[in-house]
Amino acid sequence: MKLTVVGCSGSFPSPESACSSYLVEADGFRLVLDLGNGALGALQNHIGLYEVDAIALSHLHADHCIDLCAYWVARNYRLEGVPAPLPVYGPADTPGRMARAYDMPEAPGMTEVFDFRTLRPGTVEIGPLTVTVARVNHPVETFAFRVEHDGRSLVYSGDTGVSRALVELARDCDLFLCEAAYTDGKETYQEIHLNGREAGEHAAAARARRLVLTHIPPWTDPQRNLRDAEAAFAGPVELAKAGAAYEV
Repeated sequence: MKLTVVGCSGSFPSPESACSSYLVEADGFRLVLDLGNGALGALQNHIGLYEVDAIALSHLHADHCIDLCAYWVARNYRLEGVPAPLPVYGPADTPGRMARAYDMPEAPGMTEVFDFRTLRPGTVEIGPLTVTVARVNHPVETFAFRVEHDGRSLVYSGDTGVSRALVELARDCDLFLCEAAYTDGKETYQEIHLNGREAGEHAAAARARRLVLTHIPPWTDPQRNLRDAEAAFAGPVELAKAGAAYEV
């Protein structure tokens, strides 16, 4: 698999990065995990606008899903005609949430452009990829994803506070893309986001082989979170950067 960081800024875009979006490619299939603020523009630096095969949304906060509205425009008004409905996996209210975000009637909403499919904990085959879904610790229904192909695995945390389910999902994974939005000793909300230390602790508990910290807001010092994660996790740790690519 190839993982490309389309956007990794937490909560709102930074000058360097769009919000959360990650491109996973295998056997010519292209799965996009999340499509937050600014991600659709950044995605076109890596693949064509109509080369996406499926989208999976971890949750329905704007910094993870709102560019689906822009993508609806791009597909609905395509000069060559509307492409076949694109599979979009997300929480139960994804069709309604996106229709309301665009201020359109919920029926039909965006259902003529997107083939919405409801995520639930468990395993689903998306093209050649095996995707295991687990509920994590965030104020709204939020999922983490384990993506496997040809004996290799990557895990994306979505947004979460401390989560035993995330540790189990990331068990022995090759690459752990884990949020680290908070700063240890500064923010103390246990059921919203992880800090760098906690991300490192999750990676260590899961015996992940590699940790990439993501979803760090522009007002958070990424180097401090990196140091905190390195203190808790003995394996390789780095900061996600827009445009970075990993072979998994």
